Amino acid sequence: MSLPEVAIKKIMEIVPYVPGKSKVSGSHKVIKLSANENPFGASPKAIEAIKSAAKNSHLYPDGGCHKLRESIGRMHNINPDMIVCGAGSDELIALLCQSYAGEGNEVLYSQYGFLMYPISALRSGAIPVAAKEKNYRTDIDSILSAVTEKTRIVFIANPNNPTGSYLKKDEMRKLRSELPENVLLVIDAAYSEYVTAPDYDSGIDLVSSTNNTVMLRTFSKIYGLAALRLGWAYAPEHVVDVLNRVRGPFNVSSIAQAAGVAAIEDNSFTNRSIDHNNKWLKIMFSELSDIGLKALPTVANFILIEFPKKPGNTAPEVDAKLKEEGIIVRRMDAYGLPNFLRVTIGLEEGNESFLRSMREFFKW
Repeated sequence: MSLPEVAIKKIMEIVPYVPGKSKVSGSHKVIKLSANENPFGASPKAIEAIKSAAKNSHLYPDGGCHKLRESIGRMHNINPDMIVCGAGSDELIALLCQSYAGEGNEVLYSQYGFLMYPISALRSGAIPVAAKEKNYRTDIDSILSAVTEKTRIVFIANPNNPTGSYLKKDEMRKLRSELPENVLLVIDAAYSEYVTAPDYDSGIDLVSSTNNTVMLRTFSKIYGLAALRLGWAYAPEHVVDVLNRVRGPFNVSSIAQAAGVAAIEDNSFTNRSIDHNNKWLKIMFSELSDIGLKALPTVANFILIEFPKKPGNTAPEVDAKLKEEGIIVRRMDAYGLPNFLRVTIGLEEGNESFLRSMREFFKW
């Protein structure tokens, strides 16, 4: 078999990522609770910045994202020179795998971790390895026991998608201290802005105090800019140097950069989003518990709900019933969780419609 044929064979092992659905047939009004988007959309200031930046769409963007990196640096009190921006954190995940893992290497992640980790590992020719979780939560000892001499990257989503669980600051420090120094620890903190737990750290402290840790962030979640594809990495300078060599020269559009600056500086919009999320997480947990359903503890903007295995109200059956009412949630089969549905915290009307439907389905 020729080298191109070998490469194609490996590519064909990849199971394509399937996003949350946006449409259902026969429904005029759709309530989308499937993609962990901000129900308020984007900040009005970001929308104005998009309109303004669009006037210069004929010009190439700033390839170094200087203004955006400076705004991120001010917001988080970190060095802008240790920041790399990308077309969503997905691009940065792929670039890290491309740069630090290759043929015969292993990329380690948690059992119910984000699907882009194994996809990006396979794209780079590496072997994805999933470490078992305990009670739907990343287990540090399981991660450490899965490390081999072939391990090059460990991805930890914190908080985790799709479970919503998180690792405490001390747990992350333990993991980093016991991982081999030649293993890059990548903390994917896509939902960190939603977390209010005092024992949580997004990864900034670990990156600042070590030479082999990277933190990823996104503008797709709380900032409501998913369509613009914008993310960033905070990393040691030697990793930044590598990423800047392998990324595209204009990988982030001018429109995305302008929107990112406006979004990250609009604290009132961010705080409103956090308050809304906290309010509805409590309501959702209470209501689902009253119905008799188990929802996993979460600190993000979604809830993972376990459904009965007995025919009648299984996860696939409830999903189908919800679609009939125009409510779209996320099936979890691709994550190996066929008895679960993931539900994003939406606007008040959407949340109430979802709960009303659930009460109707689970009348005893």
